Amino acid sequence: MFELAINRKVFADWRHCLAFGFGSGLARYAPGTFGTLASIPLYLALSQLPAWLYAVTVVAAFALGVWVCDMVSRDLRVHDHGGIVFDEFVGYWITMFLVPAGWPWILAGFAAFRLFDIWKPWPIRWVDRHVGGGFGIMFDDVVAGVVACLSLHALRTVVAG
Repeated sequence: MFELAINRKVFADWRHCLAFGFGSGLARYAPGTFGTLASIPLYLALSQLPAWLYAVTVVAAFALGVWVCDMVSRDLRVHDHGGIVFDEFVGYWITMFLVPAGWPWILAGFAAFRLFDIWKPWPIRWVDRHVGGGFGIMFDDVVAGVVACLSLHALRTVVAG
């Protein structure tokens, strides 16, 4: 019954729709993976922007995500409900910052981000366990995105070099 109520809210309230990744977070299994997949078309649009505007857009999305994810988790009375996947969107976009937009890199970014988001090595795990609210929901994925981005740039250097 709880899940049915969530499904209704996702499509009735723009904040729930955004937090649930336009419905991708409603996936029964691996909603974070589906959320990350749903972020790729938006990344393709973002990748056309100059780097400074890409960065500003991602920072704005982070700020909006902190507010929206906090509000939705309070409304659902569940901190970081598995269906809240807007943090995956922002984390993936951070992963792909200044990475070539070709499909091999898009797939490598997807794999790297999902690996770090699921595995949660330090400091991602620390943030996940110790930082609460909407900021905590978003920030562990920001850290996972930064680690994945650094990994991709290291890989790019090795491949190019």
